[in-house]
Amino acid sequence: MNSIRSLSTPMQAADFQPRGLLRNPHVQSVLASSGLRRMAFKERARMLAERSRETLFEVAPDARLQGFHALPAGEPLGLVVLLHGWEGSVSSSYLLSLGARLLQAGYAVFRLNFRDHGDTHHLNEGIFHSCRIEEVATAVAMAARQFPHRPLYLGGYSLGGNFALRVALRSAEYGIPLDYVFAVCPAIHPPHVLHALETAPPFYHAYFMRKWRHSLQRKQRAFPERYNFDWARRGDMRAVTQGLVERHTEFGTVENYLNGYSIAGDKLAGIAVPGVILSAADDPVCPVADFNGLQLPAHMELQITRYGGHCGFVTDASLESFAEAFVLHRLALRRSV
Repeated sequence: MNSIRSLSTPMQAADFQPRGLLRNPHVQSVLASSGLRRMAFKERARMLAERSRETLFEVAPDARLQGFHALPAGEPLGLVVLLHGWEGSVSSSYLLSLGARLLQAGYAVFRLNFRDHGDTHHLNEGIFHSCRIEEVATAVAMAARQFPHRPLYLGGYSLGGNFALRVALRSAEYGIPLDYVFAVCPAIHPPHVLHALETAPPFYHAYFMRKWRHSLQRKQRAFPERYNFDWARRGDMRAVTQGLVERHTEFGTVENYLNGYSIAGDKLAGIAVPGVILSAADDPVCPVADFNGLQLPAHMELQITRYGGHCGFVTDASLESFAEAFVLHRLALRRSV
């Protein structure tokens, strides 16, 4: 697939037509954050890392979030703030690859780590949960003030896409001069996402639980006087979620917590900025029915490919990403308006 596309013929979901094994959603999902892609694009990642500078934002009296800002060689075309998925980080292969391509295209890039992601477990005593939208929105607002490259774009993958859409919904409230938002395979209705992980091939559940347990142990080592997560070494995702909800939040039940960051139905109807949601009909983690049930304003696009898995969209043996080309094309379209 040619990633360079005329602005007069916008890229569409139907343009993504992988062949052979790449039509398998599990192959796509595994490749999305695999070491193969990291190796294939290590020079891109190195270039992005060399140009990136760390920033710590005090988003509340007791909360700090870490981010990395990178400037292109010339005058930036704008600033793109990128949000990673659950148990990912600013160093996840998909975020490095997209960030590097954006930098090469002339954008300034700011990658934000959520609380307790990457190497940030020691920064905050309180534990991460997905309803901490206020601190993420505050960090995006602070990035916009500290790095005033305009226009301002915001996007993310999976849980990061969910956060990006919720921040966009609150952009006026937080004084964020947002021009455009994009989300790749965002988690729409978390109760359905949890059920999907429980019923998908077991390696999905095992993958996330391995990363999550490792993260909890890092948190325990950072604050041993407050946390003992030995109990979390056993149990499935639902049980561990329930344990954390009961011990460390005010939500009371798993259902209350999961619904707390749902963006299903008409919850995105009030987004005032234009944007796009890109997902795949065969996503094994975020059910396509949740996307079909969204009530979006006219200036928000919904593009659903037939194939792609969860955040995959790998085009061919080159391991290039349709999602990355799609995002770059949509940003170029937005700049041309």
